[in-house]
Amino acid sequence: MSNHSQKYNIPNLLTLLRIALIPVFVLFFYLPFKWAHLVSVLLFIFAALTDWLDGFLARRLAQTSAFGAFLDPVADKLIVAVALLLLVDVNPTSFHSIYLALPAAVIISREIVISALREWMAVIGAHTKVTVSIIGKIKTTAQLIALILLLYREPLLGIATGDIGLALLYVAAGLTLWSMLLYLRAAWPSLHKDNRD
Repeated sequence: MSNHSQKYNIPNLLTLLRIALIPVFVLFFYLPFKWAHLVSVLLFIFAALTDWLDGFLARRLAQTSAFGAFLDPVADKLIVAVALLLLVDVNPTSFHSIYLALPAAVIISREIVISALREWMAVIGAHTKVTVSIIGKIKTTAQLIALILLLYREPLLGIATGDIGLALLYVAAGLTLWSMLLYLRAAWPSLHKDNRD
């Protein structure tokens, strides 16, 4: 299979679709219609499902590629960061948004730190030491559920989805810090290695 066909295989096209949906997601989030927030939630859920689906198809169809390995986490980080920013921005003077700002800052900051760490480890040829951990996967699941509940905003069957979503976001932020420490511990020997030798 040529590099071009590998680059634009089904899993990678799904990942590109996830990125293309971000401005649509933002648009519906801000539209002044009662039903618009539900559409934004459905778009976010669809994006989360394509994240699972593209990984499944890449393995099932043997269509893994370097381009996909690069693009998939980028797409995930973009839509999560955008969702967090929108939620904090929706009513910046409310206590709800103040409480949202802290875990949002932690999650976004962690992604920047880990992305920089992975890039640096790849440069020195030690990228295999910094791989996705089970804690990172649990964090991602808690984070996605939290964001879906927070984006929905309205009570569901008498349940305050916003409060549950906020609690889950703090759980995700805690797991985010934990997984970052695991990454840093794995990279610590390389960080302290004297490359002048």
